[in-house]
Amino acid sequence: MTIATIGSAKITRIEESYEPNFEARTFFPDWRDESVAPHMHWLAPNHYDPASGRLKLSIHSWLIEIGGRKILIDTCIGNHKSRKHRPFWDQLNTPYLERLAAAGAKPDDIDMVMCTHLHVDHVGWNTRLDNGRWVPTFRNAKYVFSKTDYDYFLAIDRDPQKGPAIGGALRDSVLPIVEAGLDRMVDGTETIEEHLSLQPAPGHTPGHVVIKLESENAHAMFCGDVIHHALQVYHPEWNSFACLDAEPARRSRRKLLEHCAGSGALLAPQHFGAPHLCHIDAKGNGFTPRFE
Repeated sequence: MTIATIGSAKITRIEESYEPNFEARTFFPDWRDESVAPHMHWLAPNHYDPASGRLKLSIHSWLIEIGGRKILIDTCIGNHKSRKHRPFWDQLNTPYLERLAAAGAKPDDIDMVMCTHLHVDHVGWNTRLDNGRWVPTFRNAKYVFSKTDYDYFLAIDRDPQKGPAIGGALRDSVLPIVEAGLDRMVDGTETIEEHLSLQPAPGHTPGHVVIKLESENAHAMFCGDVIHHALQVYHPEWNSFACLDAEPARRSRRKLLEHCAGSGALLAPQHFGAPHLCHIDAKGNGFTPRFE
């Protein structure tokens, strides 16, 4: 269990899955063996599986505990959800909530859920199945959603030629929260509370945000899918196949890396392999990850 501290805040990684899943050459269209070869000594086994040619990506949430409050960042895929477009995510049945409880937080203890964006693997545990209905998992929490993302995916969902949006995740993991009146829609740069603020980071999705945690002159950046994999620290020009708008995605990634390298902020991604957290060092015109 990954645990870190930022000032008076405690950060715990809540794992849903951690295994080779996406084929590397499909996930990164710019993947070239000659570009990756210099990194093979550290990629395996935590970040890449040479036998299958697949990236080893973690799917996890971050639990933040500060000032007596418990905040959950991104909620993975969720159990019992139909995800036919991703067979390895279809109808999961993982002990995610048990792992959350082991970290000291039961669902009713969560005060806030923050989603960096609304893709399927970042919203799933927002809801759980109860007698055939999708109901809020964290019923005492406010759920912070990007209004830009919400409006974008809602328009797709309502289009009979394009819907359902996000592989069905809008319908089973986002709309039930809105219908229950638990959503807090945000747009642009916004202070959420004393220690948490949002910064726009568009590209992967239109309304993607980075979440900044600050406490006692230390800070961390929870970056969602601005950066998926540690290789992108060395190659910030690489987009994943899922990045909607290529150039803004690259700009957001470089801006994030420049900020972390210049400020010493801890980088807290949603999919990096072990040890899952890192600092960023500047190296020439580029960057390197420094895992703790």
